[in-house]
Amino acid sequence: MNTKSYFFQSFAIVALAFVAFIGFKQILPDKIFSESKIDSKNILIDSMLLESVAKDSLSLKSDSIEESERKLGEEKIVYDASEGIEFPSETFDNYKGYQYLISFYEKLYQLEKNPQGNVRIAYYGDSMTDGDLIVQDVRANYQERFGGNGVGFVSITSESAASRGSVKSLYSKNWKMQSYLNVRRPSSPFGVNGHVFFANDKANATWVQYEAGPNKNSTSLDNPTLFYGRSSKRGNVNFVIGKDTLRKSLIPNNLVNTLKVTSGSIKAFKANFIHADSIPIYGFNFDNGKGVHVDNFSQRGNSGLPISAFDASVMQAFNTNLKYDLIILHYGTNVLNYGTKNYFWYERGMKKTVNKIKESFPGVSILIISTADKSTKYDLEMKTDSAVVPLMKAQKRYALETESGFVNLYTLMGGDGSMVKWVDESPARANKDYTHFNQRGAKAIGKLLYDQLNKGYEQYKALRENREVVTDKRKTAKKANTDSVSVKKDSVYD
Repeated sequence: MNTKSYFFQSFAIVALAFVAFIGFKQILPDKIFSESKIDSKNILIDSMLLESVAKDSLSLKSDSIEESERKLGEEKIVYDASEGIEFPSETFDNYKGYQYLISFYEKLYQLEKNPQGNVRIAYYGDSMTDGDLIVQDVRANYQERFGGNGVGFVSITSESAASRGSVKSLYSKNWKMQSYLNVRRPSSPFGVNGHVFFANDKANATWVQYEAGPNKNSTSLDNPTLFYGRSSKRGNVNFVIGKDTLRKSLIPNNLVNTLKVTSGSIKAFKANFIHADSIPIYGFNFDNGKGVHVDNFSQRGNSGLPISAFDASVMQAFNTNLKYDLIILHYGTNVLNYGTKNYFWYERGMKKTVNKIKESFPGVSILIISTADKSTKYDLEMKTDSAVVPLMKAQKRYALETESGFVNLYTLMGGDGSMVKWVDESPARANKDYTHFNQRGAKAIGKLLYDQLNKGYEQYKALRENREVVTDKRKTAKKANTDSVSVKKDSVYD
């Protein structure tokens, strides 16, 4: 047998086995003798993550990573003034990057001065924010202070629809959905939520129904508006509101189109799509147009990498309507499960994600939230997983390199061993999988995130007001000098 041929055949078998292992690992428990039973029925696999791990997980030696971290640790992060504002310098260890959130903070400042204004946040995440967990609490904190009603943008269907309390939704089972997690080339571009839906069942009715939830500031569906895409054919949608039915036309001429269900606020409605099989449907937005609104774009199994596949022109069209001021990327849960502590491949991929966001939403502030603590069993004892800190540092590096704000959720919740404490305390704030927070814990995390962002905002206000004082003093001094010169000129002719 040809030795070279045999070698390449063997190498191919090993490579295929590695990729297969990664795929099967998604449907196997993290530990063969797990202490808790995990329901994996709805786990999705991020195809871009699988490919990145297979190709690049061994592309950088650990000593190169350590050298990079050592250099970062020695460097002082000094900011250039933006709009006359310069935050204090930082180190890599305490990096928060408030400097890169200035445009977001300025919008909050203007909203505080004028409550009729509005600020919008897109919160992208994985199973940590499933069912609006954490996000609904960030939303509640902002709306409590700055005003605003509504849950924001809601997809047509969702695997967490039944468990989401901030808005109730039901839908027919014949929707055809394509997700950016596992489809590279959708038949129509993905929406801002990473999905596109089609009502292409001509034999049966295709519908979705929404009802306001009990959460404060979300007890009504405010200005319900449908978002849909471009198509060569028109369609219709019937909105059933109580005993009334409103028949409206879908005119899909633009990349992104909107259709208001009704003005003002309602409690519930049902949308029946008719002859709309070729029209891409994205979802509905609910907000009262003033205050702060936070959209939850969570997706189980997501690493954040699929966002790099967004169509920038379509995102810009969404942004024309929704006008985002802050994009949050909260990932890490699904990146910890691949037996590596080298996250250079992930860091590189997420830079592409951030750059796509910058292209899609020009001028928007970006915030990176790191992985939380996660525990794994070592020698019969639950301890912080050895991959948590390397991943957190990789996330901090790409946040710094892309000029994004950063929240170190790992240290914010307590650092080493904190997940064990959150699980074991009474009442518990995290689940027995030692990975996800329960509702009580999610509320605490939401408050921690809001508090860090608000701390930066309060610093921004102080810096801004100090800048105004300095500017006023300069204007006064300049005027005094001008008046003095004028007096001297006049005295010559006395």
